[in-house]
Amino acid sequence: MKKVLLGAALFTLFAFMGGCSQSSADSEKTDGKQVVKVAISDEVNPPFLYADENNNPIGYDMDYMKEIEKKLPEYTFEYVWGEEESNLVGVDTGKYDFAINWFFKNPERGEKFLYPEHEFGYSLTALVTKKDRDDIKTLDDMVGKKFPPMSPSGGLRTILNAYNEQHKDRPLTIESMDAPSNAENLKLVDKGKADAMFMNVTTFNEIQKELDLDLKVAGIISKEPIWTVYHKDHTELAKKIDEATVELREDGVLSKLAEKWFGVDFFKDLDYMNEEGFHFEP
Repeated sequence: MKKVLLGAALFTLFAFMGGCSQSSADSEKTDGKQVVKVAISDEVNPPFLYADENNNPIGYDMDYMKEIEKKLPEYTFEYVWGEEESNLVGVDTGKYDFAINWFFKNPERGEKFLYPEHEFGYSLTALVTKKDRDDIKTLDDMVGKKFPPMSPSGGLRTILNAYNEQHKDRPLTIESMDAPSNAENLKLVDKGKADAMFMNVTTFNEIQKELDLDLKVAGIISKEPIWTVYHKDHTELAKKIDEATVELREDGVLSKLAEKWFGVDFFKDLDYMNEEGFHFEP
């Protein structure tokens, strides 16, 4: 689901040279402040995280972190670009204190890493159809209709599998394919060879910028929590950031950031988002 790979220049942006064997937030200080090394993924996903024309990291994630910095002046946050799996290895070994990107929870990561109590945002899944169709807005509407082929694994397939478990009398028909192309699948919908595609809204919008197909987001299906991922020992750091996150949400700051980057407040319920319509503006 990651969309854009950036070049080697991004690897050096804000790069911290030289690893450390123990957790950096416990061992380093700058001007009396604890240094927190944050791994950010070069497998970026606008508008969560990407680079501007000067290769500076921007997006919802970075605006969120700027607000966290204001709440926690006792820390100095240093951002390090890197490949996502390497970033997670770095968090596990203590080279980085935590990582931020488009992370979901799963049992394997839950055993290895520390998750905060509260998510800092959501990834929205949706049904994408031709613009002139008004008969498809929910998964119920896709019973008896055709999806493009999907990967047999992954978060999107898990959501559809869960739907089928709950609706065994009227299941969705899902065709499997290893490593299907999102762009080619959208073209199938555009040509009328599939009724709708189930995908992340941000992925659709990035592909739509390039292909400009006769398609629309017909309905938001779910909001999947996204998380920061911490080294297991960083209970205090995770707790402080978690408390700051709750304050930012209660103060309406995160809702404003969601509207800025996604065109909709994804902290509200699905009915609100579907009534308002999803108006993505990069």
